[in-house]
Amino acid sequence: MTFKQRLPYFLGGLTIGIIIVVFVFEKKNTTFDYGPNARVLKNIRLKERVFSEKALAILNTYEIDTAKISQVLKKGDVDLRNKIKLDSCLYTYTIQGKQELKNITLTVTNCESMAIIEDIKIE
Repeated sequence: MTFKQRLPYFLGGLTIGIIIVVFVFEKKNTTFDYGPNARVLKNIRLKERVFSEKALAILNTYEIDTAKISQVLKKGDVDLRNKIKLDSCLYTYTIQGKQELKNITLTVTNCESMAIIEDIKIE
């Protein structure tokens, strides 16, 4: 068989394989958090969240639900260039919301056992 004859078989098998893999992983709710942004967000989401007094005051003032904060922590954009290393905790990150939550910016301190939401900025 020449290359021209083998190429359709290869592409057909590749397409069927991709469809099967997507179907299987969709059922298992598997996530692929390999980028730095996704790893930081997943690490923060898995820990206990504690809101500072300032953050709670902003939540009450603007009547923001914690579900919106969870969405920002799921699909937000972490500013990895401006992370601040602390002595007691690991790092402090700034997380900007995406799409309809663009106006929400969180300042989160990522400790070993909990994530402290220090500040919430609404633009």
